[in-house]
Amino acid sequence: MFSQNDTLVVKSGNTIHGEVKGMNKGVLKMKTSYSDSDFAIEWDKVTKLITSTEFLINTSRGDRYNGKLRSVNEKEVIILSATDTLAKVFIQDIVFLQMVKSDFLSKLSASIGLGYNFTKSNNFRQFSLRSTLGYQAKRWSSKANYNDISSNRDDTDAVKRIDAALSYRYYLRKDWFPLAEVNWLSNTEQDLKLRTVSKLGMGKYLKRNNRLYWGVQAGVSYNNESFSNANSSSLNSAEGFFGSELNLYDVGDLNLLARIIAYPGITESGRWRFDSNMDLKYDLPLDFFIKVGFSVNYDNQSVNPSGNYDYVVQTTFGWEL
Repeated sequence: MFSQNDTLVVKSGNTIHGEVKGMNKGVLKMKTSYSDSDFAIEWDKVTKLITSTEFLINTSRGDRYNGKLRSVNEKEVIILSATDTLAKVFIQDIVFLQMVKSDFLSKLSASIGLGYNFTKSNNFRQFSLRSTLGYQAKRWSSKANYNDISSNRDDTDAVKRIDAALSYRYYLRKDWFPLAEVNWLSNTEQDLKLRTVSKLGMGKYLKRNNRLYWGVQAGVSYNNESFSNANSSSLNSAEGFFGSELNLYDVGDLNLLARIIAYPGITESGRWRFDSNMDLKYDLPLDFFIKVGFSVNYDNQSVNPSGNYDYVVQTTFGWEL
């Protein structure tokens, strides 16, 4: 039997009873006994909230708590542990809720988008894939992404571009986080068979609320490269890195994620690289979406002098968890 343990009141004055599943990017999910699907409620519409479940709670100040929520008025809530009051915060300063005792799947986020083009002329075929997988634990998170685009036609060589990344972040107070990340890139435009970049650094969210997050990061990296051009030997080098990431998610059904990272050479004096990614996503019903993705990388000392830049625009239709 379904247990209605949580209560919230919205600005219209309506009271909803059920089970709060969590809140992220300004949207609260709530399960009720009178609907087969979860309610999605914009967080800025919530005026009062009482929960019986313990949550991992993040605030815009970078503070993290484990506790239950209980409104004291239409603007403030107290965060309660089993024996004590942990804090009193403005309800709109809460930016993330996750059930502490939630199952494995509830901590996962994933998306996959696919695209395909075909024309009879020259037997042109193009396949596109853009995907992400994430896991959010109490004090850390991990994220992976894989993007692939390939084109073939009868009168020219095949064109391929693959980029992927795996990252780990451990969250400290005031939204600081050490990070470890590995990136892979392969493309025909720059005769790049495979570039593997391993990074260690530090980051901080400068702004994080229910409309956006904006963060910066910096550190050192190790670059290993091999090339499809037989005249070019493999290359290993040390680099620094610094960059920024912006996510806007309170623009109607649109979501914009943009990231740029620059790599000044350490062992290769005068070398500069940068990688940039941007995804513009339009949400459709039933967790489907349409996404336009743009990726670009630049190397001022590319082994292919005519290919310092490589970029790709992908339009995909997909689904997210």
